[in-house]
Amino acid sequence: MTRAGNIRGGRATLSQEGLPTWLDPVVRAVETVAPGQLSRFLPPANGSGRQSAVLILFGEGAYGPELLLMERSTALRSHAGQPAFPGGALDPEDGDPLADGPLWAALREAEEETGLDPAGVQLFGVLPKLYIPVSGFVVTPVLGWWRVPSPVGVVDPNETARVFTVPVADLTDPDNRVTAVHPSGHQGPAFLVESALVWGFTAGIIDRLLHYAGWERPWDRDKRVPLDQRS
Repeated sequence: MTRAGNIRGGRATLSQEGLPTWLDPVVRAVETVAPGQLSRFLPPANGSGRQSAVLILFGEGAYGPELLLMERSTALRSHAGQPAFPGGALDPEDGDPLADGPLWAALREAEEETGLDPAGVQLFGVLPKLYIPVSGFVVTPVLGWWRVPSPVGVVDPNETARVFTVPVADLTDPDNRVTAVHPSGHQGPAFLVESALVWGFTAGIIDRLLHYAGWERPWDRDKRVPLDQRS
């Protein structure tokens, strides 16, 4: 994953040089976690599924380490109104899905959706590809350090309702953790933060990262929140 090139000056390569020490547990988790430890939904063995990527961007905010999230527009046909990591499907110009294509896609989509400057993002790791059955997406989670923060906000209201950051301290707070219950009966971890319910694929990734980084605190898994029928 060392393709040369620039997105507004930022290189789509991986580097762990100069990362803050508090990210060390995350780096170790990325290097050791197995696909099955992240999700029971893994890419189809036959190679089907639409290749995509998300950017899991860690920054340093007023309340310590934080993550960048966005809330999808309620007008979207898929995952409407749902908080998520910036990301989307790979475009042909992103390159090889099995090489550095997901890195480029994660940066490009984040810039298109939140307006962040990719030049200030240092990519440092990639998690195993996962699968979202409801949409057929094969997702590569790409992790980054917001080395030089830039202004972010809604770029296209038709796609994004808002862009916000969540302190990791809030994500690890047991009072903010619940189990989301889908009308189908499926249950999964969720977070009540920044006036939003973070659930589904995004919450699952956050939950596993907190766990394998050793940041998870005991929480009441019997505290349930029902999801809307349209979710």
